Order: sequence, then structure tokens, then C-alpha cells
Amino acid sequence: MSAQQRNIAIIAHVDHGKTTLVDQLFRQSGTFRDNQRVEERAMDSNDLEKERGITILAKPTSIEWNGIRINIVDTPGHADFGGEVERILSMVDGVILLVDSSEGAMPQTKFVTGKALALGLRPIVVVNKVDRPDERIQEVLDEVFDLFVTLDANDEQLEFPVLYASGRNGYASTDPDRREGTLEPMFQLIVDHVPPPNLDEDAPFTFLATLLDRDNFLGRVLTGRVQSGTIRVNDPIRALDMDGKVIETGRASKIMTFRGLDRVPVDEAKAGDIISLAGLAVATVSNTIAAPEVTVPIKAQPIDPPTLSMRFSVNDSPMAGREGSKVTSRMIRDRLEREAESNVAIRITESAEKDSFEVAGRGELQLGVLIETMRREGFELGISRPRVLFGEDEDGNRTEPYETVMIDVDDEYSGTVVDKMAIRKAELTDMRPSGGGKTRITFSAPSRGLIGYHGEFLSDTRGTGIMNRLFEKYGPYKGKIEGRKNGVLISNGTGEAVAYALGPLEERGILFVGVGTPLYEGMIIGENAKPEDLEVNPMKSKQLTNFRSTGKDDAIRLTPPKIMTLEQAIAYIDDDEMVEVTPKSIRLRKAILDPNERKKASRKKEAA
Repeated sequence: MSAQQRNIAIIAHVDHGKTTLVDQLFRQSGTFRDNQRVEERAMDSNDLEKERGITILAKPTSIEWNGIRINIVDTPGHADFGGEVERILSMVDGVILLVDSSEGAMPQTKFVTGKALALGLRPIVVVNKVDRPDERIQEVLDEVFDLFVTLDANDEQLEFPVLYASGRNGYASTDPDRREGTLEPMFQLIVDHVPPPNLDEDAPFTFLATLLDRDNFLGRVLTGRVQSGTIRVNDPIRALDMDGKVIETGRASKIMTFRGLDRVPVDEAKAGDIISLAGLAVATVSNTIAAPEVTVPIKAQPIDPPTLSMRFSVNDSPMAGREGSKVTSRMIRDRLEREAESNVAIRITESAEKDSFEVAGRGELQLGVLIETMRREGFELGISRPRVLFGEDEDGNRTEPYETVMIDVDDEYSGTVVDKMAIRKAELTDMRPSGGGKTRITFSAPSRGLIGYHGEFLSDTRGTGIMNRLFEKYGPYKGKIEGRKNGVLISNGTGEAVAYALGPLEERGILFVGVGTPLYEGMIIGENAKPEDLEVNPMKSKQLTNFRSTGKDDAIRLTPPKIMTLEQAIAYIDDDEMVEVTPKSIRLRKAILDPNERKKASRKKEAA
């Protein structure tokens, strides 16, 4: 069986065309019927993935070509979802590294490729989008080779085969100048270059859980590769943790394998098969599921620690409970615990008051996606400003997480970017022209300084800059970093915003609310042009008198308010502020709504 099987993972940076290429592999292998209606980017199955155009969850799939089953795992390109990637690679025997013919190798590619090379996997390099007018194929290949050398690739890994492809147009070739054809050369190369799983089918059954999801009918479903032996439905199994301790025992109530995009139930699975297994209630990712006689767990890949945390609390604003159906702390706790089960890169701790939870993760994007998902499920939450998780070195000195930041900008904006990053205590490590009037700048920056910078960066570069970040290390604490320079405009009462009041407030700064927006005391309605916070009355209506005068009744023309996305709002708030998230609205507010209590709290803080 295993000689007729290949297991591969596809690694690529965000937007380099990985999911589109998998679509074409499906079509050309005959996974879909000719008349079957198939959604574009079929592998991006959840709504957020489709909207953002990124892969968030790692997903296995399988295609059949000339009687050989090729199991493909689509991996996330974002380092924030790297918790998925590290474990996935233990399921496969080879990797395809997909790079854009113009952008070349990017930091996130480096992150996953480094993990793959360390496991001894031999890569196939596919230069995608070769039909781009700004392609620089040869330079990109040189970059990939340099990247492999810096990642300590061995000689065998450095002699990688190369294909030149266009995932969108569905062709691949060993000739960089070909602009037509099929993906036949890619199928052939996978079969020739990737070894079949060389595992023992006669040993006792062992299986390493690498992905976890829930099914309403089957309960907990664990996905991974069978490392040895054979499993049949109803066989007794038990779960071992990394130290070999038995967590639970049970039976394999259902075994499923992947056929195209579907999970199909099977009666048995052998070593080398990628399967989903149901029947256990406690076992989780990185546990070994095995036959009762097995006592030694499979070595699991350790997970990089979380670097950022946010406080998720019960929504206690005056508008709580109006738009969401899930508002209690118990519901929030159950949902977060469920998330921590399937997403091992997230850690959750409950506060002493039981009304808020500290959620630690890999980055703003990962936590932003979690909040957006909960919001769509009907939750109401109060979210604090993200803060980094500090550490300590051997001498007891404080350390903090650093990130490698790679920025591509037009030459004219490079000075501004370098200045802004210097304010954020970032160190410039490399700066070189990348062709076409663009510069590539690399920094080593404390994660703390990068919170909230992305929006400002896009404004500074007129939306043309590209920023990529990657966790680098824990390094020495860099001291105080300047936060937001502007204060905010705060509503001093409850009611609806009135045009007559908002007109004069526009001179004070930028408004976040429009006419008719319901407001409450302590809610942030705009940004002050000056550094201090200002309490204002956005509900003041016109005095009705029977005097008439020219010019008094001129129509008030308001500038449209600045509406923030969830990520922008989280990045914008200061330490004494919160984002109120409901299924329909995102509101900014002060953590303490009462102005007198707020003043007391700030005086206490200054005294301390």
C-alpha cells in the first residue's frame, strides 16, 4: 500500500498562489468531475479565509494520479499560525516550496522552510507566476539557494529540483521560458522525488495527533499520520502524553481518510496513511494515540511559545446584550477553552474576579481572527490593548520578544520608514535596492514597538508598502517606547450623535461616529488633534427660538467618519482603553466609563 502513496506539504508565503495551485492539481488529477461546480480556492474553507484570502487552518487533502495516492497538506503562510505548521511537517515525507517569480523568498517562507529542512525533508522548488511581467526568475532561485544555505541545508537538500509554473493557468515545466502545458511534470516529479512512507506495518499501531477539530456527531476528531501498524474500527486505543503517561483509553469509533476535499469513512488504515480518528474525549494535539501495549510516545515537535496577550472580558458597557446572544463569562470561558483545545499556540488563564480571561497567542493577527470568529458566533466581548509577554534571562534581567521585520517600499518612503522604526527601538540590519524603484529594508525590532504600527506604515507609504514580520528571539528589554501621540474625544453623556454638535467637533480632530450613532458616557467618539483627552458633548441640539437670521440655518456638512476595522481598533487603543466587540458593532471606549473615577485612577497611577 505505502509504495503507492506520497505525503507532501506545500509551503509558501501569503499570496504566492499556493491554494490556487492546489485547485489546479485537483482539476487535472480528475478529483472533480468535469461538470462539477467547484468554488475557487476550494481549500480555504472557512469564511474568514475566503474574505482575507489567506490560509489560517492547515488542511490535508488527497488526489490520485496514475494509481498513486498523493496526500497534500496546505499549510498557513502566516507566522501567527505557525503552531499549525510545525506539527504538520511531521506527517509528510517531502515539501514543495512555492515562491513568487517577482517577490522571491519571504520571511514566513523562511520560518516554515527552516522547520522542514531541520526535519531532513528534501524540498522541490516551484517558481510560481512565471508569466508576471516583472518576473526575475534567476535572481529568485539564487535567493532560494542562499536561504537554504543560511538555514543549514545539507548537500542533498541543496540539490533541489526546480519547476517553473503558473498555478492560475495550470501549467508547470522544467523550462523557464514555457508558457503553456499542464501540471503533468509536477505530478511526475512528486512521485519520483518524494520517497514513499517507509514505515513498519507489522509493528503495534501508533499515531501522532497533529490537528484537532470537533464534529457535532463524532465529538473530538484527531488528524495525523499512522506511524506504524494497522488500525481497524473498534480497536482498543489509548492516548499517551509526551512523558508517556496514559491520558485516556477508548476505542476507535470511526476512521476517516481524505479523498479530494471530503473525509470518507474506512474500515482500516495502515502505516503511512493520513487519517482522522474519532473515539477519544480528552486526547489532544501532540499526544500519541496507540495500541494498548505501546508505552513509549512518539517524539512530538515542541511548539514555539506565545509572545502576545490580550484580556477578553465580559462586555459591561451600557449597551451590553443588545446585539449579541452570548454575553456571560461562562459562555466566553467555554468557547475559549474549546479554542485552546484545537489551537495549541493559544494559552488561556482566568482572572481572579472570574469576569475576564488572559488569552496569549502568537500575534495580533491570530488573536484578531479568534475575536472576529467569536463575534460572528454571537459573542459580545471587551478587549484590552495587546501586551507582550516578558521573560527573564539567566541573570534575572528582563527580556522581551523581538521580530525580524522585512519591509518593501518605494525608494521615496524609505527614509520615513527608517525614522519611524527607530522611534520604535528597531535596529536596521539590512537595506538593499530590490529593483523597480523599491528598497528592501530589514529590521530587528521589539514586538512591543510594532503593536499598532501597521496602519501608520500604510499611511506613510501611501498604501504601497509591504511589511512581513517573523518571531526572532527573546532579547534584552529596550526600555520605554513611545505610544500614541494624540488624545481622544470622549462622550460625556448617553444618547444619539447630532449633526449640530458634531459640526464644531470636526475642528477638534477626526470623528469615529456619524449622525444617529448611539453613544454612552465614556465612549470614544474621535481622535483629538492634541495630546490630551477631551470630554465633549456630541448630543447637544440646537436651541429652538422664534428668532430668524440669515446664515443661521445653513446646512451642516460633515466629513464621513473614520470607521475602524477590528485590527485597527485593537492596534489604536491605549492601556486605559478597550474595544467593545459585538456581532454588529465595534466601539472604542475608556476602560473606566465614569470621568471622576477615571481621574482618581490616573492620579493613583501617577502617585505610584
